[in-house]
Amino acid sequence: MRIQTGRRAACALLSAFLLVACGKDAPAPTMAGAIPVTTHQVRMQAWNDTVQALGTVKARESVTLTAKVSETVQDVHFDSGDLVKAGAPLVTLSDRQQQSNLAEAQASASEADRLYRRLAQLGEQQLVARSAVDTQRAVRDASAARVEQIRAQLSDRVIRAPFSGVLGVRQVSPGALVTPGTPIANLDDTSRVYVDFPVPESALAHLGVGQVLRATSASWPGQEFTGSVAMVDSRIDPATRAVVVRGDFPNEDRRLRPGMLMQVTLVRPAREALLVPEIAIVQVGSSSYLYRVRPDRTVERADVTVGSRADGLAEVTSGLQAGDEIVVDGTGKLRVGSKITAADAAATPADATAPAGEVPGKDAAGTEDAERKTAAEGS
Repeated sequence: MRIQTGRRAACALLSAFLLVACGKDAPAPTMAGAIPVTTHQVRMQAWNDTVQALGTVKARESVTLTAKVSETVQDVHFDSGDLVKAGAPLVTLSDRQQQSNLAEAQASASEADRLYRRLAQLGEQQLVARSAVDTQRAVRDASAARVEQIRAQLSDRVIRAPFSGVLGVRQVSPGALVTPGTPIANLDDTSRVYVDFPVPESALAHLGVGQVLRATSASWPGQEFTGSVAMVDSRIDPATRAVVVRGDFPNEDRRLRPGMLMQVTLVRPAREALLVPEIAIVQVGSSSYLYRVRPDRTVERADVTVGSRADGLAEVTSGLQAGDEIVVDGTGKLRVGSKITAADAAATPADATAPAGEVPGKDAAGTEDAERKTAAEGS
């Protein structure tokens, strides 16, 4: 008899313990079939988004210096990396043959001019035919043109800087034979530089000359370069559906060099846009949609077109209206027509349901002590 009483006491004690444990972990009852989610009401907000792209630095003016004629280099007047002014002589080619030809042409022109003046005097006295005077005038003019031609050839023997800039590596030395096309050095005007970068066709309506650009380079970590949009190309590439934008950047310290890769950020003008949290968007292939809340607290699918994204927000260009309520968190559990409830209302702490003035777990402890006492008396 005592054994059976002890068993009953032990069973009662175990049952009480299980009831207390389950009572602590069980969630509070919610609306039948409703799924707890977090929602958000869509509204128009100020939106100042950016467009990011990779661009390449180009010099404002750039040329590879070369000779116009085949000739031997007589003198080189620069060193690699020199800053030169427009018109400065850089290379002088041998011109001895042209100097001889010039002296001969000048002598011929002088003689032709003297003969013309004599015939002109005789023509005034009607001692020679008028045609003889005209013929000699043509000979004189041809001789003078020959002199100018040789002088132009002599000027081609001196290679000058076409504009101010910085020279690259010198590639010729005195005594070298150069021909047309032989590179002598690169000359770049880098006091200001251009950065060309592609922008998607969809952003073309928001592009304009003068917009602010910010750029960074791996060569200068931690430094930001500021410029502006100089022009937008007149054509869109049919292969990439992008338009080339040219940015203008000041470069007085000449840190930016042609060919450098730049990360360019185009700051677009502030505007009003319909913004939603980016995590609310469900992406399936190339389509995007949201779950919109109906008045009866069920959800429907709303297909949307997403514009730019930044800082956890996404712009919705179509598919939603201001004032719509959408599901932000919990979309993975939803289907069209699912009933929802607010997540904070669905999860109530178990201890909050205890009567006022009663400490949760105290009754369970008291019951446990009573059962132990009964089992002891029975034994």
